[in-house]
Amino acid sequence: MSKRSIMTTLSAVLVAAAALGAAAPADAAPAARGPLTDVRISDHFDWDAGQMPENVALLPDGTADVTFAGAHQVAQISPHGATRILATLPAPADGGVNTPVLGFALTTGIVRTGDGTLYVLYATGTADLTGLWRIRPGHAPRRIAALPADGLPNGLALDPHSRQLYITDSVLGTVWTVPTTGGTPTAWSTAPELSSTGFLGVNGAKVHNGALWVTNLDRGTLLRIPVRSRNRAGAPRVMASGLVGLDDFAFTGRGNQVVAALNGPNKVVRIRPDGTATTLLDSSDGLQNPTSVALHGDDVDVFSAAYTTKTDPNLLRAHLRAGRH
Repeated sequence: MSKRSIMTTLSAVLVAAAALGAAAPADAAPAARGPLTDVRISDHFDWDAGQMPENVALLPDGTADVTFAGAHQVAQISPHGATRILATLPAPADGGVNTPVLGFALTTGIVRTGDGTLYVLYATGTADLTGLWRIRPGHAPRRIAALPADGLPNGLALDPHSRQLYITDSVLGTVWTVPTTGGTPTAWSTAPELSSTGFLGVNGAKVHNGALWVTNLDRGTLLRIPVRSRNRAGAPRVMASGLVGLDDFAFTGRGNQVVAALNGPNKVVRIRPDGTATTLLDSSDGLQNPTSVALHGDDVDVFSAAYTTKTDPNLLRAHLRAGRH
């Protein structure tokens, strides 16, 4: 199956998800930009080459390490817009047609440690490649933890203190944990709140204030899962709901407030600690299926993969004004 045929199938699924997103509550309806200024599309990527940005890890200077989902690549984008490819993961022999739900192999979550090491998730539908990959500067990518081929490893988060990585599986409704040294992953949580309702369940992931925070794309929820002693998972608590299509997110640095991407509905929302959501950006600003958000100080980066629109995968940049949070 060609990449365009595969993406046409995915587009139909995401269109359905976007339709569900239309039923979101009034507090998630389009609104003025409010605290955002200097909103602009700064970079454009090549959809036909598979340059669909899925997830991001920021360097201290604002440089972004990004997974290009359809190209099986990790790229680095400078603050000035220069893009270079850091690594390309090996393609599966069958092209990835057995990747659950999506039907194409894709690179997904990414985190970066202080020494420049990158950890990347790869979903291929094959037992030999699906899993957690490590990319050290100057070295070829190496898989350090295998994950089930019938799953879809998606979001990746790092606890820098325990050196534990947390991996969301959007098909199996599971959060896995594995140390940065690699090895056999442990099913950390399989709570029902993580499951899908037909497309993709638990998705984005961040470690914050003693808990793992995750999203559920189908259910439109932001969840907080306490990290207990000996790395045990507590019971998930719903922190926000009614946001179908909720993908990845970033904390603003102001308590538990987050800025999050809604993929199918083509929105970026601010979610306050009380769970209320306000739309900051939408398709009129150039969003094309936003997948991830990153903050560098008060600068906001939003990556769009154009899974449905198939037009313009891009990077939108804006500034979050102080005193308007």
